[in-house]
Amino acid sequence: MHALEIIFWTALFIVFYTYVGYGILLYLLVKIKETFHKPTQRPLPAEEKLPHLTLFITAYNEEEVVDEKMRNCRQLDYPADKLHILWVTDGSNDRTNERLSRWPDATVLHQPQRQGKTAAMNRGMEFVKTSIVVFTDANTDLNSQALREIVHAFMDPKVGCVAGEKRIAMQEKDNAAGGGEGLYWKYESALKSLDSRLYSAAGAAGELFAIRRQLFEPMPTDTLLDDFILSLRIVMKGYRIAYCASAYATESGSASMEDEEKRKVRIAAGGLQSIWRLRPLLNPFKYGLFSFQYTSHRVLRWSLTPILLFALLPLNIALLFTTAHPLLYAVIWLLQALFYLMGSWGYYLSRKQIKNKLLFVPYYFLFMNVNVIRGFGYLYRRKNNNSGAWEKAKRAQHQ
Repeated sequence: MHALEIIFWTALFIVFYTYVGYGILLYLLVKIKETFHKPTQRPLPAEEKLPHLTLFITAYNEEEVVDEKMRNCRQLDYPADKLHILWVTDGSNDRTNERLSRWPDATVLHQPQRQGKTAAMNRGMEFVKTSIVVFTDANTDLNSQALREIVHAFMDPKVGCVAGEKRIAMQEKDNAAGGGEGLYWKYESALKSLDSRLYSAAGAAGELFAIRRQLFEPMPTDTLLDDFILSLRIVMKGYRIAYCASAYATESGSASMEDEEKRKVRIAAGGLQSIWRLRPLLNPFKYGLFSFQYTSHRVLRWSLTPILLFALLPLNIALLFTTAHPLLYAVIWLLQALFYLMGSWGYYLSRKQIKNKLLFVPYYFLFMNVNVIRGFGYLYRRKNNNSGAWEKAKRAQHQ
C-alpha cells in the first residue's frame, strides 16, 4: 500500500468515524457502562422545595413572536411566584418592547445599542438573582413540564448545566431546509442523549438550556456560539452537562435554504472559534473521557472531517490510475458519485419546491459540510469585529 492509499483510507476512516462510527461506539460504551452501573433515579423535589427560576430570553426585533412566547411561558407547569421571566431586548427598534409592556409578569431590560446576543446575556445576568437560569429563544415553544424536568436534572450536584432537546416542527409541506434540519436534529439528539449517559453531553443549544447561576462567567462579546462556550466552560469547572430529552423546545425550520445557509455558516465559524477558545478541553490527560467525547462529537465535525470528506473524491480518482487494485477503487468511486448525484438531485428538487425527504439526507449532509468550510472564511472576515451581532435567519411560519 503506497502513500496515496494510506492517505485515502485514513481520510475515509475519519469521515466514517465522525458521522457514523462514533455513534456506534458511543452506543456500545453506554450499554457496557449501564450493564455494570445502573443510572441513579432521583425523586422529583416536593412542590414547596422547587427553586426560584429565571427564564432568560434575549430578543432582537421579535415583535412577531413576543405574544406567542409569553402565552407559552404562562402555560408552563411551574409555580408562578417562583418563575421570573426576563427579556433582554438590546438594540430592538420594532414593537418588541411595546408588546412586552402588555405582559406585567415580564421584566424587560433594554438599551438602544445593539452589541449582539453575548453582550446582552452578559448584561442581563447582572440582574439575575435566582440559583438556576433557564435560557430559551423567543421563537421557540417549551413543553409544559420543561422547567420541572430541568430542576429534576439539577438534583444531581455534579450537574452544572442541563441541555434541553431541540425539536423542529415538521410542516405538512416541508422544504429541504425544514426537512433536512429536522432529520439532522433527531440524529443529533440521539447522540447527545448517549453522550450524557456515558458521562456528559458535549455542549448545549440555545433554544433551551439551563445553568447554575454561580457558574456563569461573562464571555467575550464577539462570541458566536454563546450557548456552546458557556456550557463547556462549566464542564471545565468540573461539572457535567446533563441532557434532558423530556424538556424540549420546538421551533420551525428555516424558511429557505438561503436562510439555513446563514445559520450553518455562522455556527461553523462559531465552532472553529470555540475550538480555539476551549483548546484546554483537547487535553485528555486533564479532561479524560470528556476530551474524547468533545473531540469525536464536535471538534472533528467543525475542523478536519469536512475537508477530508471533499478530498475523498479527487483522491479516489487519482487511485484509479495509480493502484494495483483499480476495481475496488472503481466501486468506491461509483458509490461516491451516486451520493453526490443524489445530493445534486435533492438540490434541484428543493429549488423546484418538490418534496422528497429521501433526497433531503444527502443534500443536507453535503450542504452542512460545504458551509463548515465556508465558516473558515466567515470567521476570518470577522477577525477584527468585537460585536457578536449577526444577520437573523428567517424561520418558516407555523401552519
